[in-house]
Amino acid sequence: MNPALSVIFLTTLIGVGQGLFLALFTQQSYALFDLLPHQGARFYGWGSLLALVFTMTGLIASFLHLGRPERAWRAAAQWRTSWLSREVIVLPAFMVILFLYGACHLTGFDPVLVILPSGLGIHATIVLGWVGTIVAFALFVSTGMIYACLRFLQEWHSPLTVINFILLGSASGFTLATLYAAKFAPSQTGFFGGWALIITLLGLLGRSASLWRNARLKQKSTTQTAIGIKHPRIVQKAQGAMGGSFNTREFFHGKSASFVSRVKVSFLLCAFALPLLLLTVNLSYQSVLLLAIAFVAQYAGLLAERWYFFAEARHPQNLYYQGVS
Repeated sequence: MNPALSVIFLTTLIGVGQGLFLALFTQQSYALFDLLPHQGARFYGWGSLLALVFTMTGLIASFLHLGRPERAWRAAAQWRTSWLSREVIVLPAFMVILFLYGACHLTGFDPVLVILPSGLGIHATIVLGWVGTIVAFALFVSTGMIYACLRFLQEWHSPLTVINFILLGSASGFTLATLYAAKFAPSQTGFFGGWALIITLLGLLGRSASLWRNARLKQKSTTQTAIGIKHPRIVQKAQGAMGGSFNTREFFHGKSASFVSRVKVSFLLCAFALPLLLLTVNLSYQSVLLLAIAFVAQYAGLLAERWYFFAEARHPQNLYYQGVS
């Protein structure tokens, strides 16, 4: 497939926003039960607004690949059957909850809504955090299932697609949370950094599993099945057109095998190896600069990973449109 830069930025940016929110609310949940020190409301408020900025930037990027952006609202009409429609609905819902979560913290409007039998008061931000967590995971699943539901693209049609969307988005968000904490709540850097390490490592395992799986796929579509002839030797003599076409531009990236291989090595190093190294070093020698490098490197690596994700998917139509003898 031909990777669309707008979709690459959409999926990676909203992933950072989702992961950062989950990191902030995880810390708040620990603090609720006195497992971690309570942080000031501004820490959660400004952090959630930072997550909102990433999410909004991703939404803006999504409009760049629309031919008629003013009709984008129609994408939500098929929510009963389309994962894309579900994503279009869940993404704004997540942004609204993210805004309310941050606004309640920053304005101080955080009333107690429920008192548990133990006497523990559940504030509005906790309820919003629980709802936001559910919606964040619903957004991860909706985004991943847009690709995982396509049976004819065997590289995507796997539970690993959804799992990796969750893990990679969460990893980038927790890494950013570690950087954010190093600047505004140094005592929590180890907590966020530890989780960032764990999730990044799980992301490496998940992405490696998908690479291993895809390298061993036996394609169901062949030239014989495409034209309904079982002869063992079929030679294509022409492509059907002298120049390029929509099919040749949109369903194949046009890059060499060596280029694609270099992209794979790059994202494995930048998205996983380098952040894991820097996060590990930071556990002993805390440094805002190291964490900034870790986040930038990881996000750059995820851009490369998402490009490779699209590029490695082999559309069956390329059996014809890429084959020219």
